Amino acid sequence: MFTAQPTSSALGLRHAGTVLVAPGVVFRWIAECGRYGWVLGALILLNTLIGWATVQTGLIDREVDRRTYQALTELEREQIDLLSRVELSERLEKIRKSAEFTKLMTRGGAILAAPVVLVSSLMLIAALLFAVVALAGNKPEYPTLMAVCVYSAVVDVLAAGLRLAMMLYYRTSQVDTSLGLLVASAEETGTLKTILSAVDPFRAWFWVLVALGLMVTGQLSRRAAVVTCVLFWLIATGVRMIPMPADMPA
Repeated sequence: MFTAQPTSSALGLRHAGTVLVAPGVVFRWIAECGRYGWVLGALILLNTLIGWATVQTGLIDREVDRRTYQALTELEREQIDLLSRVELSERLEKIRKSAEFTKLMTRGGAILAAPVVLVSSLMLIAALLFAVVALAGNKPEYPTLMAVCVYSAVVDVLAAGLRLAMMLYYRTSQVDTSLGLLVASAEETGTLKTILSAVDPFRAWFWVLVALGLMVTGQLSRRAAVVTCVLFWLIATGVRMIPMPADMPA
């Protein structure tokens, strides 16, 4: 049985994967020393590399080209008798320039936005948990809460890697790891698909790890940790159900 006592150097990058199979051990170490810098740096680097690999597949450009072709085709079909040749040419050129800008922004977002969103979300979650712990009458420790969130976020990078593998296998950037894959995209299942598409097992796994971390580190009681993380997960799931502008009908 593993009985090594945690020290200031016991917790590090090599334990990032351990949290997936033995989270209790890692969180007990976190309770002694809330170190997370190397793991956070590794998560940022991996997110950046996954984004770069996603861009290198060319699938982002292909999806933008497909949408651009549809827009050009619809414009020519609907406006060819209403616009002069010069006006039509100008609108077509505008769509092409917009497509190039979209490619540039999407590439940059894939490489740079993902790490920024990761760090920002972890800091926000840790801050919210800090407030919850304080309201519960306990002494909140931000480094400990941040360490719990950072080590739990290993599952987010795992999900990102799986999505990249799915992109390469299916040759499309339109991939998902939610339960929406279990239902068809038929119109009659639209409501059910919307609900299931908001439920991502990896996000649920993240919150399970956070709840366990809050309990093991003594920041919250078992009941408070479970209720808090379930509530946060439900809120995040509800936000995912809100249609994005790109998903709304034209």
